[in-house]
Amino acid sequence: MADLLRTANPALNESIFRGEGVGYGEGMTISGTVNKTGILLILVVASSAWTWNRFANLGPTSVMGLIGIGAIGGLIFALITVFKKTWAPVTAPIYALLEGLVLGGVSAIYELQFKGIPMQAVGLTFGTLVALLLVYRAGIIKVTDKFRLGVVAATGGIAAFYLLTWILSFFHIAFPSIYGAGPLGIGISVVVVIVAALNLVLDFDFIESGARAGAPKYMEWYAAFGLMVTLIWLYLEILRLLSKIRSRD
Repeated sequence: MADLLRTANPALNESIFRGEGVGYGEGMTISGTVNKTGILLILVVASSAWTWNRFANLGPTSVMGLIGIGAIGGLIFALITVFKKTWAPVTAPIYALLEGLVLGGVSAIYELQFKGIPMQAVGLTFGTLVALLLVYRAGIIKVTDKFRLGVVAATGGIAAFYLLTWILSFFHIAFPSIYGAGPLGIGISVVVVIVAALNLVLDFDFIESGARAGAPKYMEWYAAFGLMVTLIWLYLEILRLLSKIRSRD
């Protein structure tokens, strides 16, 4: 059970390491994973900046198609990476570029409505990343089986709820109190942000376990990809929370 609950992120699960011994050659390291994560972040930022500038120069309609391409393409390459992890050195950078199209366009739309929110969300996202990394390294948060189970259950519940509301939207069934800027909507967003942040702790533990297990070198790209999935989710949820709070002003 513990193997299956190493992380709520489907891309970062300890069971992935089974049968992935190094054999001959260099293995996965924490520093190598950090470097790969940095590369993916640069690609996301570059792609986001290009989409943001296009929005600023040509207007909202110029990025709507790019957001759709990024969302669909990102999902496709995320699935390819999950099922073909040996391809991660190629598919992970492509995923990062595609997700940058989404983040740049969405962030520009939020900026138009609530000036300054995207930069606040970026700061809070990386502040959360650094804070939780320090807390994890200090051993203040212990990644126990109960901790994993709780985060996995909460993440699964959020995913199921999002899927359900998306399906119901086709039948014109909405949940304005949940997605709105009222106390309930803001409270739910706070909970989702906390759950997304806690997934970072499980991701740190996964990366450390991979390096300790001597996973193959390409798993650095795979682990970096998984961490990016969590960071992107966290950023979008923080962006949504801030927009709800600002809309009440």
